[in-house]
Amino acid sequence: MHRDISPLCAADIQDQLKKRFAYLSGGRGQDGSPVITFPDYPAFSDVPDKEFQNVMTYLTSIPSLQDAGIGFILVIDRRQDKWTSVKASILRIAASFPANLRLVLVLRPTGLLQRTLSDLALKFNRDDFNMKVPVIMLSSVPELHGYIDKSQLTEDLGGTLDYCHTRWLCHRTAIEGFALMVKQTAQMLQSFGTELAETELPNDVPSTTSVLCAHTEKKDKAKEDMKLALDEGRSLLENIREPLGKCGEQSLNQDQLDNQTTVQRLLDQLTETEAAFDEFWAKHEQKLRQCLQLRQFEQDFREVKASLDALAQKIATFTDVGNSRAHAEHLLKDLASFEDKSSASVERARGLSLEGEQLIDSKHYAVDSIRPKCHELQHLCEQFVAEVERRRELLSKSLELHHLLEASMKWCDQGIYLLASQPVDKCQSQDGAEAALQEIEKFLETGAENKIQELSKIYQDYESILTKDLMEHVQKVFQKQEGMEEMFHRRQASLKKLAAKQMRPVQPVAPRPEALTKSPCPSPGSRRGSENSSEGSGLRRGPYRRAKSEMSESRPGRSSSTGDEEEGLAILRRHVMNELLDTERVYVEELLCVLEGYAAELDNPLMAHLVSPGLQNKKDVLFGNMEEIYHFHNRIFLRELEGYTDCPELVGRCFLERMEEFQIYEKYCQNKPRSESLWRQCSDSPFFQECQRKLDHKLSLDSYLLKPVQRITKYQLLLKEMLKYSRSCAGAEHLQEALSSILGVLKTVNDSMHLIAVTGYDGNLSELGKLLMQGSFSVWTDHKKGHSKVKDLARFKPMQRHLFLHEKAVLFCKRREESGEGYEKAPSYSYKQSLNMAAVGITESVKGDVRKFEIWCNGREEVYIVQAPTPEVKAAWVSEIRKVLTSQLQACREASQHRALEQSQSLPLPAPPGTSPSKGTTRNIKKLEERKTDPLSLEGYVSPTSLLKPPEKGRASPTSPDKKAKRHEVKSDPTPFGVRGWTKTSQPSEAPEDDGWSSAEELINSSDAEEEGRVGPRKLVPGKYTVMLGDEKGSPDAFAVRSGDVVEVVQEGDEGLWYVRNLTSSKESWVPASSLASLLCTSGSAQCLSSSESSAGSTLLSASSSCGESCGAPLSELQG
Repeated sequence: MHRDISPLCAADIQDQLKKRFAYLSGGRGQDGSPVITFPDYPAFSDVPDKEFQNVMTYLTSIPSLQDAGIGFILVIDRRQDKWTSVKASILRIAASFPANLRLVLVLRPTGLLQRTLSDLALKFNRDDFNMKVPVIMLSSVPELHGYIDKSQLTEDLGGTLDYCHTRWLCHRTAIEGFALMVKQTAQMLQSFGTELAETELPNDVPSTTSVLCAHTEKKDKAKEDMKLALDEGRSLLENIREPLGKCGEQSLNQDQLDNQTTVQRLLDQLTETEAAFDEFWAKHEQKLRQCLQLRQFEQDFREVKASLDALAQKIATFTDVGNSRAHAEHLLKDLASFEDKSSASVERARGLSLEGEQLIDSKHYAVDSIRPKCHELQHLCEQFVAEVERRRELLSKSLELHHLLEASMKWCDQGIYLLASQPVDKCQSQDGAEAALQEIEKFLETGAENKIQELSKIYQDYESILTKDLMEHVQKVFQKQEGMEEMFHRRQASLKKLAAKQMRPVQPVAPRPEALTKSPCPSPGSRRGSENSSEGSGLRRGPYRRAKSEMSESRPGRSSSTGDEEEGLAILRRHVMNELLDTERVYVEELLCVLEGYAAELDNPLMAHLVSPGLQNKKDVLFGNMEEIYHFHNRIFLRELEGYTDCPELVGRCFLERMEEFQIYEKYCQNKPRSESLWRQCSDSPFFQECQRKLDHKLSLDSYLLKPVQRITKYQLLLKEMLKYSRSCAGAEHLQEALSSILGVLKTVNDSMHLIAVTGYDGNLSELGKLLMQGSFSVWTDHKKGHSKVKDLARFKPMQRHLFLHEKAVLFCKRREESGEGYEKAPSYSYKQSLNMAAVGITESVKGDVRKFEIWCNGREEVYIVQAPTPEVKAAWVSEIRKVLTSQLQACREASQHRALEQSQSLPLPAPPGTSPSKGTTRNIKKLEERKTDPLSLEGYVSPTSLLKPPEKGRASPTSPDKKAKRHEVKSDPTPFGVRGWTKTSQPSEAPEDDGWSSAEELINSSDAEEEGRVGPRKLVPGKYTVMLGDEKGSPDAFAVRSGDVVEVVQEGDEGLWYVRNLTSSKESWVPASSLASLLCTSGSAQCLSSSESSAGSTLLSASSSCGESCGAPLSELQG
């Protein structure tokens, strides 16, 4: 057999070894040869060759190579066997033994017969045992002891060697298992070490952390496996040494010693492997940790560098040095706040640089990568700190300069106030003049500390901050200072003259000869009188001339006083302008603070856990259009205001140019109730508390949400102040107009706040046009339709109604007080009734109360008697309603003129030539305008479109907001002021207030001319008519009409001619007015002329006419 065959293990042939047909006891021959014992085994011949060969191969592989090289001694115990078996065993062993044999000792059978047979067989068959080693037949055990010492033989062969086959088999199995474990552990460690050595270092922190964790986990697993192997080896070694522990005198046999040596060698090998692995792992772990430190350092470096770059870009934007002391202080405060906020980033950069230095000191493998980054961080920090310090120095210089400028300005203002406060009349006396001089000299002494000494020195000292605007400001202040000093010098000179004149004696002065020649040709008598009295005249004129001279000299003083007063007003205007600019800047900053500190934080994911559910997606409700307001003021209005710094009296233009943009406050104020309601619900949210803490605000958010409302009301106060000091300036008119416009905006905002509280209106309020006025009134109804009982009840108690006047309708609402969710009651308005302005007329005066006026429609079929709180409120409402109706009249007149112009271009001309219908129409319109502008004829006023066809009976309202009157359906009265009023004012009926409107029976229309007995000739107006009393004979030949024909009176020409078109016969002609009057009407009755579309509900008008077909529906009746 060959030794290169894969070695067998005890575990592989454990069952074969357990048969114990051969064993290696551990005994040795005298020369150290290993002894293999073949005990008495009856079934030896039954052992398969494969098993026999495996056992022999395994047993011969156990001893060391040195011992195995000497050769094996075989002890074959066949004392209880037959010779035939002995012979077969010897032959089988000789044929299959895989190693060198030193000696074969056979204990032959002890029986007489078997011994005799063995002796004979050995003599005659010695050649059959042809073996390379001698075979010695032993008859007894003592003979065996002659070859092998008893201590090397087991007890069954008469020896003293302690041998247990089961224990031997366990030891062999354990030793081989331990050896395999050591081998596998070594292979695993070698593979793991190769993996670690070949691992590439990651480029980011997460990957490096992941690799380090994975390798550490594998290392811990390998260390655990090594620990288990060491524990098993130590346990096995203790088992091998166990016999020594039981008996100190007993020693181990050679095989046991070999086993002990093998286990110890494996343990040492395993320990060495563990130590080598630990050393390798320490280096690998250190490198991985250094890599992790490097990647963390690089990541922090990138973040810190980005932060420092952002700070550098931010500080680069701080270029403004301030245009006033307050502005410079504000910029310094912003810089300090910015520096405080950026200190965390700077400190982090410095800390990171220190960490890099520590990595370098710890002999990091990437020193060449870390050191440049540390230097860069230090450079960036130093550069940022230096830039902040430079900015602080510039702003400090700017603040110092503005302090100097303000001190100079204040000194100038004080000087101007001083000059203005010195009364001229008191300075006429010597004491007064001297006292004034002392005041001036004392004040001028204070200039050394307050005024600008040298302009060139200012330029030199503050060259680094002098921008173009600031330089202009310095020049203006210096010029003002020089001007003020010049005014003082002039005042000083004037006062010195006055003081000096008081000390001169009064002397008479003779008249100059040339003075006499200046009289225009005096008469001889007068000349003689003049000559005779020349001396006395000279005596009298001396004092007069001196007084006149003093008066003339005192005039510059009065002129100077006037100039001082103007200068004082200019100073006050500047004060107002500075307050406007300063408060505007603070307002813009507060808005930005709210938007960034609260509104933007609602979208911040880091703050999401603090936002209560009620606040989510409610930013537009809480803040309204505050962002729009901020952008308007920050980008537009504030910059434009700053352009009027030097001419504050013209600031009204800025307000007028941006008046439309101020309408954005209406939207904000309309949203304010919703915002307040949401705030009341969520004010205790930790989100608001955290935002307030970050902003370091002493007031909560609701105080800042009120800022826009407060600001829009502040403007009118500032404009009033500015106007107060600008009455004589060029911009006074613009200031007055701006003040009126701002007050209008406030009124619009206030009105809109009431309008949004209207409930129950089915239509769209925006379709009613602009809201003009709103207010609460007492209202009585006085209708011609209804029951008499209701009318009687309606005379006593008025209804309390809140009226909303729009461009197209008047809304009647009932005010209701409703408790809000929080602080105070918020009113709401329940919609009750509406009147279309196209069908409305008014009566401005109602007898018995100067606060009452009437709103009526449909020929006074529906009358609303309205009582205002004060006469002034009534006048305002009447004026506003008149404006609406006048605008409707103007629109109707323009349409009529346009149609008349078109018809005049297409109609045939009557005789005499040169006349045209358009001229007559123009003349008529001029007459109407004259009547309109006559204020003395006003008692009632009717809407230009109050002649619309009335609605069906039973309707609560004559018009509906959902059905707007179209222009071509409008019937207008072109002479609204022609109505002379009602001779009998209808008594206001009172009705108990309820949700409906009270109706009353038909009242006497005291404005009707028929009832007053003032029926006169009727004035024809353009329109369509039905001939009630036709007369073909009385008609012109070319224009015959019959009763019932529908005719259209187109327009009036010259010399009393009217152009008429018969719509029934399609004929048209010019007809004299007298013929037309006799044709269409022969009596003063109102029934003589009626509309072709008249109905039972037609409206009666007082001195009214139609605007023609172009303006809408036909007339029903006409009265003169």
